[in-house]
Amino acid sequence: MALSSCLRLVCQNVGQPLKIRQVFSGVTSDKVVSLTTKKSGHDKSRKKQRRKISYQLDPDLSWEERLLDVVTPLWRLDYEEQLKKKFVEQKNVLQKLSSQLKELSKDQVESSQTPEELCCPLHPVVPSPVINGYRNKSTFSVNRGPDGDPKTVGHYVGRYRKGMRLHIPPFSKNIVCVRSHHLLNMPEKHYQVAQCYEEMIHQSPLNSCLLFHDGGHWREITVRTNREGHTMAIIIFHPQELSQEELCAQKESVKEFFTRGPGAECNLTSLYFQESSMTRCTHEQSPYQLLYGEPHIFEEILGLKFRISPDAFFQVNTAGAEALYRTVQELIQVEGNMVLFDICCGTGAIGLSMARHVSRVFGIELVEQAVDDAKWNASFNGISNCQFYSGKAEVVLPQLLSSLKEERSLTAVVNPSRAGLHYRVIWAIRKCKLIRTLVYVSCKPDGEAMRNFIELCCPPNDQKKIFGEPFVLMQAIPIDMFPHTPHCELVLLFRR
Repeated sequence: MALSSCLRLVCQNVGQPLKIRQVFSGVTSDKVVSLTTKKSGHDKSRKKQRRKISYQLDPDLSWEERLLDVVTPLWRLDYEEQLKKKFVEQKNVLQKLSSQLKELSKDQVESSQTPEELCCPLHPVVPSPVINGYRNKSTFSVNRGPDGDPKTVGHYVGRYRKGMRLHIPPFSKNIVCVRSHHLLNMPEKHYQVAQCYEEMIHQSPLNSCLLFHDGGHWREITVRTNREGHTMAIIIFHPQELSQEELCAQKESVKEFFTRGPGAECNLTSLYFQESSMTRCTHEQSPYQLLYGEPHIFEEILGLKFRISPDAFFQVNTAGAEALYRTVQELIQVEGNMVLFDICCGTGAIGLSMARHVSRVFGIELVEQAVDDAKWNASFNGISNCQFYSGKAEVVLPQLLSSLKEERSLTAVVNPSRAGLHYRVIWAIRKCKLIRTLVYVSCKPDGEAMRNFIELCCPPNDQKKIFGEPFVLMQAIPIDMFPHTPHCELVLLFRR
């Protein structure tokens, strides 16, 4: 095909999905990359390109079964089979990492090679103490249901069209919002709040926000709970062109419904409202407005009490988090003179759980509210050897490392999002010769985190600005934090 014809074909398909068959964890799916053009430059254009996965759904299944297959794909397997499947997946991750490290340099990369050609010993998957209803946080969307009701509250499933495996981007007219009462990983209280929210918006004269830029107001609701049953609800609302007076009236009606109306049965501890004209919005961009109740809920982990704000990160499986933190402590072998860096610390749970066994803890977190929570948590629990800093880890960490004058070995724990660590964080860790031990907690080790693992272990590279002695991967322990899904947390111990 001539170049001009190729360009013409691409131009004709701008904004249309390119479909690629993909098989992941035994489920066939279609990966779609949308081509977009933006006047604001190629960098923003790349950010706007969407890569989404939708599962091939059997049209003979009920909507409830289709949703189970999307949200909890392993629901048909008994729990022991799920753990076996996850172990194989983590084994594949380590084999892939070992292969890539070998390609870099057979002579220069150290590894504790195993007979199965893994780059380190892989322990069995640590099971979740709670298998069903374990989630302490759930987010529900609003859109058309299978019956066409535009104010259905639940989770998204793509429509099936005969002969097609259809990718459905968010805010599309072709998605179906299915009520989530039957999801195995969700507690009943979360669905109760979602059901009341649906009843409330049905009573409202305002429309739901089906297509983000085409009007409508009612959007998501997030529900957070603790083990004592305390419940926080956060309603996300698109203000569109409403005046401040009209917005106040809406907030008052929400409060009335959940405190004195039918929603009072939810017995909410906290009710928040956020006006958001963006797909995702932080507290700094648009503050969470407390309409009713306490500003926080609290949770106890390993004998410590933690304060949780609306957008603070907290592991979604509380009992599983305790197993995770115990595992990190055992791998690090905490001791009294140790200085610990808790990078991407959230509300400070990992650092605080080890604070009484080490000399000092430095926590770094991007979300300011989470840092406020971490400081409160330290103070409330009588822990005085922890300092928490708000900001980007790639900026704060080098500054902290350069300010340390004590010549002692340092230990770092990193628990980043799925996107992994910024490369400048890796540079800072590699460059600091005092950091001898590193524990990396990854919820998606086969994604961008793989790049981090390679950069930690690879030989120094002047061109990539990777200096300092490389780490050696010593142990890997999977922790099942997400029963009925393909995911788990992989805890990796690096030393040098």
